[in-house]
Amino acid sequence: MKLVSYNIQYGLGADGRYDLTRIADEIRDADIIALQEVDRYWARSGMVDTPQVIADALGDRYWVYGANFDMDASFRGSEGRLVSRRRQFGTMVLSRFPILSSRNFPLPKFATLTQHSIQQGMLETVIEADGRALRVYSVHLSHLCAETRLPQVEAMLDIFARAPAEGGAWCGGHPDPASGWTEGDMPPMPRDMVVMGDMNFTADSAEYARMIGPRAGQYGRLVNRDGLADVWVAGGNPESEGSTHPQAGRIDHCFVSASLAGNVRRCWADGEARGSDHYPLWTELNGLST
Repeated sequence: MKLVSYNIQYGLGADGRYDLTRIADEIRDADIIALQEVDRYWARSGMVDTPQVIADALGDRYWVYGANFDMDASFRGSEGRLVSRRRQFGTMVLSRFPILSSRNFPLPKFATLTQHSIQQGMLETVIEADGRALRVYSVHLSHLCAETRLPQVEAMLDIFARAPAEGGAWCGGHPDPASGWTEGDMPPMPRDMVVMGDMNFTADSAEYARMIGPRAGQYGRLVNRDGLADVWVAGGNPESEGSTHPQAGRIDHCFVSASLAGNVRRCWADGEARGSDHYPLWTELNGLST
């Protein structure tokens, strides 16, 4: 199973060319895709519905979009009729496997006077992959500084820990089954999870240390069975090496629950990709047993 995380910079490539088809081609081989900086109806990107364009270009994929930044972009047509439209910016998950449910979480935001600070968030999906339910998150953290990211990391860890006890998007019975509230099967909320995204922190940061928790040994072997493993390290790469951005280093990450660390086959960044200012971060997992 191949997974990829990619901050697509709304389709603006390293060569200054806007091309969503190129983005789709660079990630086409993935089974599960987590995207960040996906926009809708911005002038800079041609006023297009980027999630729909990417989904159409990839074809035959389940997908969910989570808008974190949301502003009015409505207009009146030639006859004066109001066209309601939202200018949005967020994250996206696409999958060859069914996406059973999703939730979108806004993350703590810091109000600034001079720096550009926007609402960031994390999109949670529950995917039925390889006969097994799996939580898959796409996240984008603040670019400003560690002080703005650490509260976001704490919020994420709280969401991860609460989720299994909260249950699926709906759970439990209903006094009137005929009312329609229990339509379809009750969605699961599994413990096993993958979180991918542009974290804007490197492996030597306090944010990274908080994400993976207690560790020991050259490759950060897990101590806590309920903790998270850095797939880059679990795949055999030195923690201090690698790059997903030509200037910033390895700031895009994939973490998995400890139960999946042994399934990691390899992890690599595609330094040849030119669809964005970031590189896609690929992860390959061995088959997940049921």
